[in-house]
Amino acid sequence: MQNSQKVGIKLYENLGKLFYAVAMADGNVHIKELDKLKEIVRDSWLDIDDIEDRYHSDAAYQIETVFDWLLEYEKESGESFDDFVDFYKDHPNLFPIHIKELIVDTANGVANSFAAKNKSELVIQAKLALLFMD
Repeated sequence: MQNSQKVGIKLYENLGKLFYAVAMADGNVHIKELDKLKEIVRDSWLDIDDIEDRYHSDAAYQIETVFDWLLEYEKESGESFDDFVDFYKDHPNLFPIHIKELIVDTANGVANSFAAKNKSELVIQAKLALLFMD
């Protein structure tokens, strides 16, 4: 597997961490948040590039896989967000404006999918917006 492909897969894994952090910001992940994420992955993320994982599936599915793993092991929102921030800072070239916009749209979709946004979700989305302004 080429290095660029490995980094591409890591991008999707870290997006899974970010979207999990948004959904878990209030301490719970509702099924509607997970369903919304899956819908957005299929509608928007699968067409981003041609990167495949080692099973020859579209690497964008790593968003869901990592999200599910974090949910199963009840990881904390803050830790997942921090992991995404570290990846973002290490690989800023992977985040052109159209990817940042899609990330923000996805985060908003997940946050709005169940009982609108709460304060915890607003805080994490504000942190994301500030990160993307740097």
